[in-house]
Amino acid sequence: MRKQTNYIIIHCSATKPSMNIGFDEIDRWHRSRGFISCGYHRIIRRDGTIEQGREDTEVGAHCRGRNHDSISIAMVGGVNEDDIKEWVDNFEAPQWTALKALVIHFHKQYPKAEICGHYKFSDTKECPSFDVEDWKKTELDWVEGDLLAGDEQEQQ
Repeated sequence: MRKQTNYIIIHCSATKPSMNIGFDEIDRWHRSRGFISCGYHRIIRRDGTIEQGREDTEVGAHCRGRNHDSISIAMVGGVNEDDIKEWVDNFEAPQWTALKALVIHFHKQYPKAEICGHYKFSDTKECPSFDVEDWKKTELDWVEGDLLAGDEQEQQ
């Protein structure tokens, strides 16, 4: 069981846009790397479907040094179709909608947790293939400020 949640970390699966994968594939990949199960807590498929990975209260296996105090969301996609070494924001509209809803959900559960991209904790990764800080400014400007003000804005 995770004792604290200081971060909501957004990831990508680092898969081509033509790969419509989800929990089953990621779970298999992570187990083959020696993990006990899928390392992410939630996975957002290309069509916006949100799948459960590890239980939300469990310690994840998604960000070295931060697994003990974070919860994770992974969006399927994130690399170029022809060159998997090229990180690309190739996410679908339903994924963005699902991401926003899921981040808001987690933020209500963990209001002091910082919302950030995996790249914040890695010198070698560009995951999740988009600038989370820019995304927060346009989509979640109220979330990391006053949650009550955001709830009022949602009701208007």
